[in-house]
Amino acid sequence: MVAVVRTLMVLLLAQVLLEGAAGLIPEVGRRKYSESGKQTPEQSESFLNEFELRLLNMFGLKRRPTPSKQAVVPQYMVDLYRMHSANGDRGARRPRSMGKHAERAASKANTIRSFHHEESLEALASLKGKTTQQFYFNLTSIPEEELITSAELRIYRDQVTVAVNPDNSSRNANTSDSTLAGGFHRINVYEIFGVPAAQGGEPLARLLDTRLVQDTFSRWESFDVSPAVSQWTSGKGHNHGFMVEMFHPEEGGTDGEHTQARSRHVRVSRSLHQDQDSWVQARPLLVTYGHDGHGDSVLHTREKRQAALRKQRRKHQHKASCRRHALYVDFSDVGWNEWIVAPPGYHAFYCHGECPFPLADHLNSTNHAIVQTLVNSVNSNIPRACCVPTELSPISLLYLDEYEKVILKNYQDMVVEGCGCR
Repeated sequence: MVAVVRTLMVLLLAQVLLEGAAGLIPEVGRRKYSESGKQTPEQSESFLNEFELRLLNMFGLKRRPTPSKQAVVPQYMVDLYRMHSANGDRGARRPRSMGKHAERAASKANTIRSFHHEESLEALASLKGKTTQQFYFNLTSIPEEELITSAELRIYRDQVTVAVNPDNSSRNANTSDSTLAGGFHRINVYEIFGVPAAQGGEPLARLLDTRLVQDTFSRWESFDVSPAVSQWTSGKGHNHGFMVEMFHPEEGGTDGEHTQARSRHVRVSRSLHQDQDSWVQARPLLVTYGHDGHGDSVLHTREKRQAALRKQRRKHQHKASCRRHALYVDFSDVGWNEWIVAPPGYHAFYCHGECPFPLADHLNSTNHAIVQTLVNSVNSNIPRACCVPTELSPISLLYLDEYEKVILKNYQDMVVEGCGCR
């Protein structure tokens, strides 16, 4: 029974996704499905798997993702999904940590990807007054045809507090008596060009972005690393990773404990803080904004289109006439909820009904459909016009790909907004 439900849901989903692209379903495949009652369970399963693979290819996936339980979805990507969802929800706010640069980048992209750095390749060095971190992000999962228009490196920084004794001398920061440090940090982000031949020497690097941050706030900081990532993904430069410098100068009246608290202020390495549970959401994050050349940006809303369609609909139209019907695609029914983070499903809708002669205005017919229906009225060998989608809108999907990378992508023509006779 489960296999039957899965088969029906995959084929139902396919009907929505492949509308107007019937060439993707080979005639042999159609015959196999129509004769599925004569097939063995193994043959039916083979056809189902083949068909599912075609659907995954439409999503740009080579195989069905099977993320592990340890896969982490950054909260920032969830927030972006909520803001950029194609449901036209005006209540969704821009994430507080999202800068104007990132907002502009997202408005031009239809694919947003996130990457955590390779911890096994990180290098950390601490000198008096400065902590230097090198880390590498593997970007090989980005398709060649995707143009990266922008990229941001996101680093989390904690509010710095320093415990103070009644006699104004510093003591353990875990005690109840504490005060805000009230100073500033300078954070520099560099692109690494290469490592010098001399062992222990500083890497060759160029400055990409810099920020002066205050100790008294806990928040994410975003750095523009677009020049480096664009070069790497276009094949014009080699990815050696980034270097981040954090300056924490000592101030008058502070001791080594105060400086140590400052050095833990920026979370760039697992070893820099004791709260291991929060590291999965506080670790550095590289976010790329790109476009695959298809469709609109992720920032897509449907309010105006829906308002126009509502005006066109008739409250008392005949039930048998061509119109939009409810169809909800639940990703859990086909097992896709294992890798699709959001939404759990979506209202795809479908078009069904008659296109009777004469065609009424609300049926949104073309001149050709009107002529065809007129000819049908005198010659039944000519079929009537068909009830088909005339307006389609996209949806945004937040999912994990085959490499457990979290992606927010806009997919075109997924929701029927209006039907007509064509």
